[in-house]
Amino acid sequence: MASVNPFNLSDSEEEAERRPNETIDTERSPSDGAPGPPLGNPFSPPADAEPPTLLLSSNRTSPSGEGIAVSVAASSAMAGNADTRVSVDVIAAQLIRDQYILTALEFHTELLEAGRELPRLRDYFSNPGNFERQSGTPPAKDQVLGPGGPLNRAGSISTLDSLDFARYSDDGNRETDERVAVLEFELRKAKETIQALRANLTQAAESEVPSQERKNFKSSPEIQEPIRPLEKRALNFLVNEYLLKNEYKLSSITFSDENDDQDFELWDDVGLNIPKPPDLLQLYRNCGTPLPSPRDTVDVSVGVDFGDFPGNCIAPDPPKKPDLSQQQQTEVVEELEYQISLLNNEKQSLAEQIKKLQSEIQTLKRTVSSPPTSLDLGSQNTLNASSSSSTTAPCTDHHSVPPTDNGQYLDIRGVSQAETAPGPTSNQNTSQPHPQSHNKLKSRPPVQFDQPNRKLSPAFQQALLSFCRMCSDSRLGAEVSRIADSEESVMLMLGRCLPHIVPNVLLAKREELIPLILCTACLHPEPKERDQLLHILFNLIKRPDDEQRQMILTGCVAFARHVGPTRVEAELLPQCWEQINHKYPERRLLVAESCGALAPYLPKEIRSSLVLSMLQQMLTEDKADMVREAVVKSLGIIMGYIDDPDKYSQGFELMLLSLGDPSERVVSAVHQVFIPAFAAWTTELGTLYSSLIPSLLARIEKLLMQGEHGLDEHKLHVFLSALQSLIPPLFAVVLQNAPFTSRAKLHGDIPAIEVTRFPRPASPLQDVATIIGSREMLSALLLLYDHQLEHEGTTGWDSLLWVVNQLLPQLIEIVGRINVTSSTCVHEFSRFFWRFCRTFGKIFTNTKVKPQFQEILRLSEENVDASAGNDILTKATVPIYATGVLTCYNQEEDRKLLVGFLEDVMTTLSLSHAPLDSLKASFVELGANPVYHELLLTVLWYGVVHTSALVRCTAARMFELLVKGVNETLVAQRVVPALITLSSDPEISVRISTIPAFGTIMETVTQKELLERVKMQLASFLEDPQYQDQHSLHMEIIRTFGRVGPNAEPRFRDEFVLPHLHKLALANNSQAVESKRIDIATQLFEAYSALSCCFISEEVMVNHFLPGLRCLRVDMEQLSPEHEVILSSMIKECEIKVENRGMADAQGSMSIASSLVGEDAKTKFLSKMGQLTTSGAMLANVFQRKK
Repeated sequence: MASVNPFNLSDSEEEAERRPNETIDTERSPSDGAPGPPLGNPFSPPADAEPPTLLLSSNRTSPSGEGIAVSVAASSAMAGNADTRVSVDVIAAQLIRDQYILTALEFHTELLEAGRELPRLRDYFSNPGNFERQSGTPPAKDQVLGPGGPLNRAGSISTLDSLDFARYSDDGNRETDERVAVLEFELRKAKETIQALRANLTQAAESEVPSQERKNFKSSPEIQEPIRPLEKRALNFLVNEYLLKNEYKLSSITFSDENDDQDFELWDDVGLNIPKPPDLLQLYRNCGTPLPSPRDTVDVSVGVDFGDFPGNCIAPDPPKKPDLSQQQQTEVVEELEYQISLLNNEKQSLAEQIKKLQSEIQTLKRTVSSPPTSLDLGSQNTLNASSSSSTTAPCTDHHSVPPTDNGQYLDIRGVSQAETAPGPTSNQNTSQPHPQSHNKLKSRPPVQFDQPNRKLSPAFQQALLSFCRMCSDSRLGAEVSRIADSEESVMLMLGRCLPHIVPNVLLAKREELIPLILCTACLHPEPKERDQLLHILFNLIKRPDDEQRQMILTGCVAFARHVGPTRVEAELLPQCWEQINHKYPERRLLVAESCGALAPYLPKEIRSSLVLSMLQQMLTEDKADMVREAVVKSLGIIMGYIDDPDKYSQGFELMLLSLGDPSERVVSAVHQVFIPAFAAWTTELGTLYSSLIPSLLARIEKLLMQGEHGLDEHKLHVFLSALQSLIPPLFAVVLQNAPFTSRAKLHGDIPAIEVTRFPRPASPLQDVATIIGSREMLSALLLLYDHQLEHEGTTGWDSLLWVVNQLLPQLIEIVGRINVTSSTCVHEFSRFFWRFCRTFGKIFTNTKVKPQFQEILRLSEENVDASAGNDILTKATVPIYATGVLTCYNQEEDRKLLVGFLEDVMTTLSLSHAPLDSLKASFVELGANPVYHELLLTVLWYGVVHTSALVRCTAARMFELLVKGVNETLVAQRVVPALITLSSDPEISVRISTIPAFGTIMETVTQKELLERVKMQLASFLEDPQYQDQHSLHMEIIRTFGRVGPNAEPRFRDEFVLPHLHKLALANNSQAVESKRIDIATQLFEAYSALSCCFISEEVMVNHFLPGLRCLRVDMEQLSPEHEVILSSMIKECEIKVENRGMADAQGSMSIASSLVGEDAKTKFLSKMGQLTTSGAMLANVFQRKK
């Protein structure tokens, strides 16, 4: 028997994986994954038998069953090649063949621990059929069987099904009857196993169906081939597995009971060495798309058959020799089955790839609107050539081969393979152009390639081209290998690639993808893909900045213009709705801005319902100011496009809600965008002056009625600011509804509108020219407007008559009801009337507004009554008329009118002993503007030289209000001389009235000359004997000192205010009149309380402040004990401050003395101090240690 050295093989794992078939012996044990032959057949062939040739290799092992026997030739070969190692698979095969089972098991265990599992050993030990007894009679202890014989049973090695732990032990001592029972059980089980194996194991054991009968089955589908036992058991197993996976447990139990001859727990019960098929669900999914042949899928490198294997693979069929024994034939079959199982595994993995490609092809098929109805032979050959690995194979059924790309792609691989194939077939393919399969497919001439004059076989040509390193089995490789040949195919490609591109682009540059995403979303035929692309667009940037949001919005608008309202509603709005509650405010801001930008392109029903509701929800729920600001602007845009009158009330509530927002930027957006747009809509509805403005006025009146004890000034501001923003659209309505509107002509010389004609608008939407349409039209209408008011009147002019007869009287009535002491309310109404009068013009103000105010104020001489004051003059009507109406125009006659009005009011209020709050409010409001300072000083000088002491007193008190805003030059030239004049007035009350003004000068002025003059005048009030008993004067001085002392110059406070307060407190101790004493004490307490917060030097504290407090405490002990307690605590705190300062000064002097070491330390320190300038910052450098 000729033998070859079995050790002349490589032990490399890479080579073992690359050439798995080289290490498979020509003989395999029946236990290696397949049942053995019937008992009695020898496992070892005769010595002169020649083993079958299975491998295309020169290495073959001996089929001997006598152990690992090596021939002389093998020994010599091994000696000649000592470096060659033995493959582990060869060793495993030899151990199994020679039935060294325990050695093989130990070998298998060691390989597992080393992480090198061997498939042969794994398959062998996982198959229980390899360890079942083949005979019911146990062998004798000394019996030695061959390689295929049954396993010997040792005393201490027992199978679990034959071992009873309660009755037996491992010592092998058993009773005869017990052993017989065990052997009978094993015999019965072995027979059952043999019977099952004989019935189900192999398909070869079943009778073959005659070929003619098989043809009948194929030709007649209604006649089915009878089911075989193996098929029945396999289907039973799959059905039971399906029932269990889908929770049909009761059905599974019933099914198992009905098939009690089958074990559903183990697939090996169906058949040994038979791979388990996919489950029923997978079989069902694959049944409708039959797997194409390998040649149909060569473009993904999966089409192979056994004839195309290179030389290191198995041969098509081993040559059978007539002298082979049955045992050898069985082993050959087993070896082939082992090879087939390996190939089946590879085939399943490749089939999965084919399914993915076929599903993609079917998706492409569905996207084509008009697929080709017929293909001629040439075009079909072209398709076949692009999808087949061999162009010489005849195509029997052209319609059964689906086109891989529906004719819309040029397959690079298919073209290269087809063009390189020789023969007339490839010439025919390249000479005939492919017909158009889509109406957008551009007609193009066929691509011609030079064909080499060679006669290579297609298989060789394919194998040769396989060395080109091209990647086509991945997603990106598949996309790269196909070139789009139409617009739609480009869109399909972009739809597939963009979701993979976007995550890999830098965040700062992702806006560069916006055009690509939008174009693809516009033109892509699949709604699902479009939705995904728009989702990518809105999630493109995590937190988009302002510029990036603008870019996205621009793209959304372009998309909307291209696709129309239906797709905008169906595709863009859902993306906005999804991000309405996003955690990042920038994303919510994008949603808010998108709603406004898309408003012109939405269906009108959606604008007034869904979008309006979205914005309302964001306005009420969003916490970010910038988001609510954008919401308000978008709401304004919606109001510009809404046309449902039923939404008026909702718009009005939204206006009030947004006006009450706590953020100033939101309120500003309301005035700039929302209110002008809402007013434009109400103008079209005809409800601007019939509903909107009256509603706001009614709310203001209600607020005034509810706020008699405390007005909500914020709400008043909200309503009044809304009214102020409605003035331009109201004036536009007056112009557009005027009798002369039809006569307005744009041709001819139209004068330009003065720059100061209208107040500066808050936004372009509040510009009257924008509302009207153009500045030329507005100019023409203004000329006719002024002429109509001046010469023709208002007859038939309904809108203007409503303003004059209803709006103005109601506003004047409201003004008379507000609190005159509320500077905020006065300022708000003053600004409103100023804008109102400036907008409606000077003629309207002089002829319509001023007469109504003058009618109410009644400033004629006969109404001046010293006993009963004019009640209306004490209301807010006075300051609002003075500052809101009379200041609208600043010409000479207007200024004279304002001066005369203020002089009359001052005179009237003074002579009637009425409160001066209205006059003070006028001075405060006008004094805020430096333009009116000269005018106000003129009015006060009129009061200074007035004959009535009451008027002079009023003028003196008004100086106190004016000094704070007037520059020091005017104070020196106009105010102080007037006050000096009044301080020498014969009437003591007039002199006392000047004290608050002098105190205010000391508080605000910095000129030393002025301060000295004021100081001298105050000193004369305090030191002149004629004022010693003037209780009112002392009260006014103390009150003034307490008010201005904390803000006055420290030197003035320390040298003048505190010493005189000390004198007044000391003098009050000897006051005989108790009422005067308690009045002075109370004022002193207030003054000292205010001054206690100031920094007071230690000297002044000890000499004046503490003595004054002690004098005041003496008065309070007798007059007000509760104040005395507070004064005692104040005195104690001041004493503690004085003590702490003394200690700090002592410690500071000690530290300085200790730091000056050396003989000339004193001279150095003094010289250093002498070098210092007035800058206090340099003082710290004296005490810094030199580094």
